[in-house]
Amino acid sequence: MSAPPAVVELCGLSTRIGERYVHRDLELRVERGQIVGLVGGSGSGKTTLLRQILGLIRPTAGAVRVFGQDLGAAGRLEQAALLRRVGMLFQGGALFSALPVFDNIAFPLHELKCLDVEWIRRLVYLKLNMVEMESAHGGLMPAELSGGMVKRVALARALALEPELLLLDEPTAGLDPDRARSFVELLGHLQAELGLTVVMVTHDPETLAGLATHIAVLADQRIVKFGPAAEVMAGDHPFVAGFRDGEQSGLL
Repeated sequence: MSAPPAVVELCGLSTRIGERYVHRDLELRVERGQIVGLVGGSGSGKTTLLRQILGLIRPTAGAVRVFGQDLGAAGRLEQAALLRRVGMLFQGGALFSALPVFDNIAFPLHELKCLDVEWIRRLVYLKLNMVEMESAHGGLMPAELSGGMVKRVALARALALEPELLLLDEPTAGLDPDRARSFVELLGHLQAELGLTVVMVTHDPETLAGLATHIAVLADQRIVKFGPAAEVMAGDHPFVAGFRDGEQSGLL
């Protein structure tokens, strides 16, 4: 019996921006249930990888496979069906500033065009509850939210379609230490409860230590280290050593 396909597989991935290669022959395989922390230097293309997994950017060469299917070879409808299984939490939340919290979370549900108003209402309040917010918060505008609340609303929206894969871009950026720890605890609880596979970009050692089961180190245009978090963090690669010792400037 053949093994199930990886949730994410980057095969010989190369990315060129102008005349400069950001990635060259990059390989990465993420299995179901893993929480992979992606670290690397400034400009190494960490967020670009997330956007490629989400189908927003096409690589120059190589393949991005999600749930065993090549995104680049998929037709429009097939790609849309694949990406409905993926949720994305952008660094700044990326909420629609002109829409209240309720409508921000409801937006992807309306896009399905198969749910009635009552079902959408129930699902929105369920998602708010999942991220430990109250139904009354649904009427607030994004400008009325604290930084931690913005993250939670954005997470509720990312989870609206019951994704199997969750992509996180700097999930605790901009939060004070207490709110960051609370958000990491929430993410860990939801990952365990929902059985999510997670790929996250982070420069925060506490977020990495609190969530990641595996770490991928992006340097020299490729993944130079990948494995269980404790094993990678014990390594001697300069990026890993700097991260471990708190010298984060090279990893932002």
